[in-house]
Amino acid sequence: MTAADTQAAGPPVPVPRAPEKTGTSPSEQDAAGPRPKKRRKKGELLPYFLILPAILAIAAVYVYPLIKTVIMSFQDLGRAALWGNGETPWVGFEQFTNILGDTEFWSVVGRTVVFMTICVVLTMGIGLLIALMMLRVSTWVRLVLTVALIAAWSMPLMVAASVFRWLSDSDYGLINTLLAGLTGNEDRWLGHNWFLDPWQGFGIITLLVVWGAVPFVVITMYAALTQVPRELEEAASLDGASAFGVYRFVTWPVIKPVFTMVATLSVIWDFNVFGQIWLLRGNKPEPDYETLGLYSFSKAFESTSFSQGSAIALITVLMLSGVAVYYLRQLIKTGEVE
Repeated sequence: MTAADTQAAGPPVPVPRAPEKTGTSPSEQDAAGPRPKKRRKKGELLPYFLILPAILAIAAVYVYPLIKTVIMSFQDLGRAALWGNGETPWVGFEQFTNILGDTEFWSVVGRTVVFMTICVVLTMGIGLLIALMMLRVSTWVRLVLTVALIAAWSMPLMVAASVFRWLSDSDYGLINTLLAGLTGNEDRWLGHNWFLDPWQGFGIITLLVVWGAVPFVVITMYAALTQVPRELEEAASLDGASAFGVYRFVTWPVIKPVFTMVATLSVIWDFNVFGQIWLLRGNKPEPDYETLGLYSFSKAFESTSFSQGSAIALITVLMLSGVAVYYLRQLIKTGEVE
């Protein structure tokens, strides 16, 4: 065959391939019978049975009281009805209307917000400074400081309140004795009662709250500071950054998520301070020392208006719900970053 004959014949025509058998047809599947069901692995449900007691305990401790509080806030529950000797009429939003229209309630809210803000700022500031200091001290000093912080953190609230009551005692308090010695004015400080003035009294209460909360902040922030890459700090220093610049542009972005979560938790805890004020005021806080928790307790048990106390507690929960949602969002973001 010559080249001319090859060109005249043209290119070879491709032969179509038979379709490959990729699966069975519906008729074949019906003939083969139903597919066997997927069997659960042995022990697959065991984790759910293990956490079931915890779920039931949480439901009993938190969910049921919350539902009961919501129901009581829409009723007019008095002492007689509490013991089953009277009716419990439904009043709708009357309790909330009376509370939100009461100037005393808003005064207590303002007092609570100011007290919470001061406690959170002092707690986070002092805690962060001590955590930064722990990075620069020797190992044995850091160990002693950690033991002291854990001891303060583990001290029961009643014991801590008794210590601060002795420190601020008007006759034998250490604070008055030190101030009298430093200023040389014994007539001014010996016998001085700090709780006659609510501002001074809240100062002592703030010291107790901050003293009990700082250990958690220090330990948590120190753990976060140890995760900052040292090579980045050294590189920033070699590039001419000051100590503040290294902290602002290298250290702070790393510890910011942890700082935000701890600060959010501090807001929730300090907004609900109850035991510190209750114990320092001898179980009988004056109206000037009432925060929202104490105000709710006073309305419920001293005024025997349990529905009104429940409504105040529910309003407090709604106020903190935004903070709780923000905390959960930060927690989710931190998990995504990690």
